Amino acid sequence: MAVYKLFPIQDASIYSAYPAMNTGLDAILEVNNEYPAINPSPRVARSLVQFSQTQILDTFANKVGASNWSSSLKLFIADAEGINADTTIKVYPVSGSWNNGTGQYLDSPITTNGVSWGSRFYSQSGDWDTAGGDYLTDYSASQVIGIRTVKDLNIDVSNIVTEWSASNIDNYGFMVKLTGSQEFVSSSAVQPTLKYYSVDTNTIYPPVLEIKWDDSSFETGSLPAVTSTDVFIGLDSNEGIYYSESINRFRLNVRPEFPVRTFQTASYYTTNHYLPSDSYYAIKDLDTNEYVIEFDQDFTKVSCDATGNYFDIYMNGLEPERYYKILIKTTISGSTIVKDDSYYFKVVNG
Repeated sequence: MAVYKLFPIQDASIYSAYPAMNTGLDAILEVNNEYPAINPSPRVARSLVQFSQTQILDTFANKVGASNWSSSLKLFIADAEGINADTTIKVYPVSGSWNNGTGQYLDSPITTNGVSWGSRFYSQSGDWDTAGGDYLTDYSASQVIGIRTVKDLNIDVSNIVTEWSASNIDNYGFMVKLTGSQEFVSSSAVQPTLKYYSVDTNTIYPPVLEIKWDDSSFETGSLPAVTSTDVFIGLDSNEGIYYSESINRFRLNVRPEFPVRTFQTASYYTTNHYLPSDSYYAIKDLDTNEYVIEFDQDFTKVSCDATGNYFDIYMNGLEPERYYKILIKTTISGSTIVKDDSYYFKVVNG
């Protein structure tokens, strides 16, 4: 029932054509294979993205625990070209430390004070064992991108994060690259270029390490079930504005929209009901109308206790100074219902 997002502490692209160039403050992360028409020689771009080991360990020690969980690396597309066949993106754990640097693509003169194709730190200082970056091939993850498929990356990296969370391998971040057979290809027909937003983007799409787990609980007590598809779902506990470091429990007020007439001393509208156990929440960015947390049958379940249905949101997994909308999905009597009746809130810097 929980989704937690970590944002990078550093990221950069490295280019075989510019082996000393640092791009640590560039707004774009690039993965490509190019074969230029002039002076034809294949050249490649790869990207490195690192997340805080302290935050990962804290997430597992104080939030995830022993629950069923998964973890995904998400990168959001800025531009894609040359995708004329299936393109495979591979992700590996980097095997050595590196420095972000302060460069941008094709600075004049180029900046050399951080990671590059040839070096981990400064130009000609702390070179990679292998040009293009050192990474562990024992652990990998991948995603295939086609002509008409979504170009955003959403790669399950649970196997790598497992090793980091257990401190079995050191966390130096992810290497994101084309699969080996699609790099350094001397063919004008194989030139996939994928550009993703970096942590330095001025958009709402920085890279994310998303960790999801199931901590849902479903104990209805003496609450009555709602059985009609004409259901009212209110978000009574919504304060509207939340600090980015807060964790909020949203409680639902659930009742039939048109209750059966009965003789009783208390108002039927004051009796809270509960939704079925196959009920879920999702969150959209109000401006873009894009999901930032999607409905997930394993990890966005709506819980229940003797008071009613509820779910928890970690606000620091959302971009601050933006408005969001909550959606509730449930299945009643075989019908799937989605409610988004003005369940709005804003996250602010705290």
